[in-house]
Amino acid sequence: MDAEVQRTAAPSPPDADVIERAKRGDHQAFRVLVERYQDRAYGLALRVLRDEEQARDAVQDAFLKVYGSLGKFQGRSGFYTWFYRVVMNVCLDIKRRDRSGRHVEWEEERAVEIARGAESLAPGVADPGRSGPEAELERAQLRDVMSRAIQELPDSARRTLELREIDGLSYAEIAEALGVPKGTVMSRLFYARRRVQAALIEAGVADATPGGEAVEEAG
Repeated sequence: MDAEVQRTAAPSPPDADVIERAKRGDHQAFRVLVERYQDRAYGLALRVLRDEEQARDAVQDAFLKVYGSLGKFQGRSGFYTWFYRVVMNVCLDIKRRDRSGRHVEWEEERAVEIARGAESLAPGVADPGRSGPEAELERAQLRDVMSRAIQELPDSARRTLELREIDGLSYAEIAEALGVPKGTVMSRLFYARRRVQAALIEAGVADATPGGEAVEEAG
């Protein structure tokens, strides 16, 4: 077999190695971090800001802040967890400065997006294994009820639910990203899920059966 065909790509270096090189002034190493996380960061910024230009500006600003503070990164948490917090803070600063009201227009769509990732809050409802118009209608109704319930959550609970259901962060990563204890993350998620489940029961989408709540292992 030809040597060109047998050749395999070198494994991607772990974040810790890349960060150490970047701390020593290796600009190419920092470029690796940018390429590795820019798409994920942009997705986060776009979900928060709902404006493509602002999202791009937020990610660029966040990378500049991280570059200037890289020497302070101790590696006690994952790089993306730390970077996530920087991106989120930049986005929140932009929202506070922006008085146009454009973000309010997107709250419902954002809640629907969270609801799509949170259908596990209603175990057994709108079984994903079913297909056809009736099943699709049930899933649409489920997401509609959940999205309205999520919209009514306090910002802290909604943001925590988003990190878990959309970004898939562990409890420890959410705690690090938001700067709160892990117990606070767990209580916020418990509160958010109870509120959503109560809305489903009230709407007749789920049954109020004792012990019917999904139990999730703390990650």
